[in-house]
Amino acid sequence: MIKESVFKSFDSKAALESQLADRIANQLQSAIDARGKASLVVSGGSTPLALFELLSHKAIEWNDVYVTLADERWVDTESDDSNECLVRQHLLQNRASAAKFRGLKNMFSTAEEGVEMAIEQLANFPKPFDVVVLGMGNDGHTCSWFPCSQEIDQALSTDALCLAVNPGAAPHGRMTISKQGILASRQIYLHIVGEQKLTVYRQALENEDAKTMPIRAVLGQHRTPVDVYWSA
Repeated sequence: MIKESVFKSFDSKAALESQLADRIANQLQSAIDARGKASLVVSGGSTPLALFELLSHKAIEWNDVYVTLADERWVDTESDDSNECLVRQHLLQNRASAAKFRGLKNMFSTAEEGVEMAIEQLANFPKPFDVVVLGMGNDGHTCSWFPCSQEIDQALSTDALCLAVNPGAAPHGRMTISKQGILASRQIYLHIVGEQKLTVYRQALENEDAKTMPIRAVLGQHRTPVDVYWSA
């Protein structure tokens, strides 16, 4: 059994997004006040879009905020499948257009070839990461740590910041931040919506086998605080 993280339940997506946007903005500004800069790692998919749009209007010193992705599909950055494209359209707008963005996709034809450059791109990124916002798939994956992938052991054990992943059950090669990279942060949020995701989350708490449900690698550790934000 995994001891449950801080779990916050909301009556509506809008209420969740409003409170989480406020929390993230406050933490980023506190980091800037304390250390002169802040870092934010976000995930893709449809779940965080409204959160991103709320965040983009927050009156913080965005020019001192560095933003990157928890993972990325190895596709053109203008593709609808690109997390970078999504973040540019929904987060790096309004006040947040001043933020410093570092993507994971680069000019190499495969993620395997691009790993070193992706790590180099994040070499000067403020670490530990101040805020990490993760999602979770119905198979219990987070970032691109897929239980079906040959690279799952590497994702959960490597000391490298990034690695290439080829998930068997999902399209496109991927670049992902490793478990060690994600846990090297000051605060992690797991942002999930819907009854099905709640069921998956409850299943993840039942044991600590991270290879079958990789989100357990985040939920079952005691190094970094994890707050779960859920709405129906």
